[in-house]
Amino acid sequence: MMTDPVADLLTRVRNANQALLDRLDIPASKLKVEIVRLLRDEGFIRSYRVLPDERQGILRVYMKYGPNNLRVVRGLRRVSRPGLRVYTKADRIPRVQNGLGVAILSTSQGVMTGEEARSRAVGGEVLAYIW
Repeated sequence: MMTDPVADLLTRVRNANQALLDRLDIPASKLKVEIVRLLRDEGFIRSYRVLPDERQGILRVYMKYGPNNLRVVRGLRRVSRPGLRVYTKADRIPRVQNGLGVAILSTSQGVMTGEEARSRAVGGEVLAYIW
């Protein structure tokens, strides 16, 4: 049993990025699919698919690299964790790497980026930073 599936997702993406893998497979969940959707929308990964299996499904993530295998994902950091939850108000949503990165938040209106949450004036749990 896994205690922090979001940290597992981020670690797998970080490891696949370091190893220059073309794709990776992760056990799927609704939260993981939403996080990966944001990563795709922000241009950090190429695409993703949810493949059915006997249990919860498999989330297949296709990594993205620039010319000469230049890594698009420079860093990932889990902010809120099971032992220490981190919440923020709409007016205090952090900027990641002076706006070059993305904060991923879980709000009452769903999982969204920090910029989207700021524009909707909604706060929530800060899940991760990616740059």
